[in-house]
Amino acid sequence: MHFDRLLTEARLATLVAGDDGYGVIEKAALGIKDGRIAWIGPMDQVPGEADQVDRLASRWVTPALIDCHTHLVFAGDRSDEFERRLGGESYESISRSGGGIARTVAETRQAGAAELAGSALSRLDALAQEGVGTVEIKSGYGLTLESERTMLRAARGVQRASGMRVSATLLAAHAVPPEYKGESGRYIDEICIPLIREAARDGLADAVDAYCEGIGFSPEETRRLFIAAKAVGLPVKLHADQLSDTGGAKLVAEFGGLSADHIEYTNADGVAAMAKAGTVGVLLPGAFYALGETRLPPVAAMRAAGVPMAVATDANPGTSPLVSLLTAANMACILFGLTLPEAFAGMTRHAARALGLQDEIGTLEVGKAADIAIWDVERPAEIIQWIGRRPLHGRILAGEWQ
Repeated sequence: MHFDRLLTEARLATLVAGDDGYGVIEKAALGIKDGRIAWIGPMDQVPGEADQVDRLASRWVTPALIDCHTHLVFAGDRSDEFERRLGGESYESISRSGGGIARTVAETRQAGAAELAGSALSRLDALAQEGVGTVEIKSGYGLTLESERTMLRAARGVQRASGMRVSATLLAAHAVPPEYKGESGRYIDEICIPLIREAARDGLADAVDAYCEGIGFSPEETRRLFIAAKAVGLPVKLHADQLSDTGGAKLVAEFGGLSADHIEYTNADGVAAMAKAGTVGVLLPGAFYALGETRLPPVAAMRAAGVPMAVATDANPGTSPLVSLLTAANMACILFGLTLPEAFAGMTRHAARALGLQDEIGTLEVGKAADIAIWDVERPAEIIQWIGRRPLHGRILAGEWQ
């Protein structure tokens, strides 16, 4: 066997599910061919030669990390709302007074795709420095036919400019725009559903999301949206049960959804439905922290039911101004009670499943894309333990050093 690149003298945390939680292979080598992992095993059993050999001096190697829920594409600033929340005003109150998502919508509508992509790249760089190789980017700050298309084009532009893998999600049902105030159902019919059909036809989106909440869209409106998405072959996911129990997790599981995200108020029926459907529970501790929430997501119930749990930043300009996936993982452990192996799985194999990419990325296995992070640590726990430290040695994406 001949490799394009061979990594040697490595300690691998493959993140393949197993007894130790990490899938460790000591004194290991990893062969890459045509951008994919071609061989993994002990160094003394390498079955061939390589054009390039990289000796890693016992550094730890993991799959490149995956941030499976972000809102990186937007325009404007909402730091004043941070001050208002510190003064005791609730997120719901800010939203109802024209702030929150509506504030960002007004500013994003004025920006073009190039401007939006450029500002997103500056935020993406912080994630890249932490070993992230794949991000999900949602629309949802345009809320018109043209502005939502512009946001999705910007997300595609981010992929081309960064070399990272970007999964684009249509989130037109993020908020009811001012011109449809009091007519959320009409907005679903006239804007959201036509956008779903266009996104599928033109390849602009990889999935469809919605915000099912009292200040967002009702379960009935969300159901209509999901029916339209499934009709054109787009998978669904949902901002579910963040501020109240709307039955969102159960609803998205009913449609075989990729993920239910936030889920602080998800009830036992929702957990059972997610387990049955294989829907991933995406934990977003950045929003929990920034909003000062106290209702914890049902981690113990999901663990007992076998619901895969992912961890993401929810990076956005208002309720989760967080561009550190490693900090999100630390928060998930400290605030939500995840174990370290669960947090690592949440940034790799379960995050890949939340994007429908589990056959392509998320673990170090033969046949998968050679998306790899290499770390200057003595133990994998250090990667999550330290807040603000970036122990990344380097990334390899599609077989090439970045």
